[in-house]
Amino acid sequence: MSFKPKEIVVSTSEDFQEMIDNKDFIIAKHIVEGIMANLDGNKKHIHVLSIVCTDEGTIYDITTERKFFAETLEENLTYYVREEKYEECQLIADAITKLKKETIGEMVNQIKTNLNG
Repeated sequence: MSFKPKEIVVSTSEDFQEMIDNKDFIIAKHIVEGIMANLDGNKKHIHVLSIVCTDEGTIYDITTERKFFAETLEENLTYYVREEKYEECQLIADAITKLKKETIGEMVNQIKTNLNG
């Protein structure tokens, strides 16, 4: 089953900015869900969220690069801790660990290639 990015509908982009300023959990939730749903994929960029501004007639797509998955999950983990979503916190922490191991493995392989090349 393929991941379909969630939409947040607001009146204006300022309303969305207010959600960001207020550290609205729903934003973090949708970003984390998007990353978690794409952990095992191979896409370089993942569309995780769309912001629909009804008064402006615009849509902003929020994407993240695979190489920033671990960092983005770490940033959003604090929202889950604040909301006391501890089971999800553990899943996120496990995903971060997995992603960091993959990154280290890729770095080692690149170094080996450079040394042998």
